[in-house]
Amino acid sequence: MPDPNPTVGELFKAQAVTDEQVNAAVELYLSDLEAGIFPIADGYVVDVDAAVVKHLWASHVLANHEASLGLKRAAVRTAILLARAQKA
Repeated sequence: MPDPNPTVGELFKAQAVTDEQVNAAVELYLSDLEAGIFPIADGYVVDVDAAVVKHLWASHVLANHEASLGLKRAAVRTAILLARAQKA
């Protein structure tokens, strides 16, 4: 039986989420660190703020003022891909 709450990465592998959708979630979070719920795919949402807060490495990278934008983008992307999507 399929997982009712797959990770965003699992949805990405299944081609239910596009690279553009993940990038949009990343950019939303980087522009608003309390972005909250993002409609990641048809019928699924992800709490991008919770995804980053729960991901220790991403939290540390974002707190580091010396981290480059590219590193911050990669950390947020990793956190989002590992986050569990919720049915909308």
